[in-house]
Amino acid sequence: MNRLPDVRTRDNQAQQIQDAVSNVEKHFGLLCQLLAAYIRKTARLRDKADSLVKEISIYADTETPNLKRGLKSFAVELANIQDYRTAQVERLEAKVLEPLKSYGTIVKLKRDDIKAALLAWSRESKQMAQLEKTRQRNPSDRHIISQAESELQRATMDATRTSQQLEETIDNFERSKMKDIKKIFTEFITIEMAFHAKALEVYTNAYQHIKDIDEDEDLEVFRSSLHPPEYLSRLGIVRANSKSSFDKSGSTKPMPGSFQNQQTPNNRRKNQLEDEVDDEEEDGDDDDDDDEH
Repeated sequence: MNRLPDVRTRDNQAQQIQDAVSNVEKHFGLLCQLLAAYIRKTARLRDKADSLVKEISIYADTETPNLKRGLKSFAVELANIQDYRTAQVERLEAKVLEPLKSYGTIVKLKRDDIKAALLAWSRESKQMAQLEKTRQRNPSDRHIISQAESELQRATMDATRTSQQLEETIDNFERSKMKDIKKIFTEFITIEMAFHAKALEVYTNAYQHIKDIDEDEDLEVFRSSLHPPEYLSRLGIVRANSKSSFDKSGSTKPMPGSFQNQQTPNNRRKNQLEDEVDDEEEDGDDDDDDDEH
């Protein structure tokens, strides 16, 4: 009866230790899953950005000089950011995810320690109950009672030693847990800050490359492409020929085959009659002159 408070204390202690270990197992497991998903999505974002870089470069080859140069430079900077993102993924896996994953093994070992302590406590309780039964059944048999007491003493020593070990183990577990979780998230923040600091620097350069694109100059290039030199040359020849034809058509001398030389049969007959009338008039004038003489 004197040991009943100790048993209750140990039971409460064991329950608290089990709850602490179970809490770490649950939440560290969830953190591990979520961080793994975060890293995978970061890696997929890098892959999508690589595809974007490739498409920007392909498109740039089809554009005017300034736009092409700006887009090419932007694509290079964007590719550099993906290199930093690759380093980010690798560091997150090594310094954040792996330490969290290791707690799966740590929790399993702590559960084994708890089971060993509970087993030792259970043996002590059984030996205590056995001693009480022996005393009740054979109160005068000192040999059997002494043997039972010796078994209880060994069980008690084992339970006490196991309890001390468990307390030390769980104390170290709590200390390591707090230290590790601080280190894990400090590493997470440092890795993210390093990436974003580099990304900000590179994005600043990329921004300047885009801002430096001279759209007016490229617009002139585009307009010139609508009228290439050979087109302008042909256009000049056509204009020169048109002017020459106009000058010739303004002359009073009829051209062979022109409308003025093209007469219909009726016109020719009319002209012939007019010539005959003129000849008769000239003959009449000659006769009058003879009579006067």
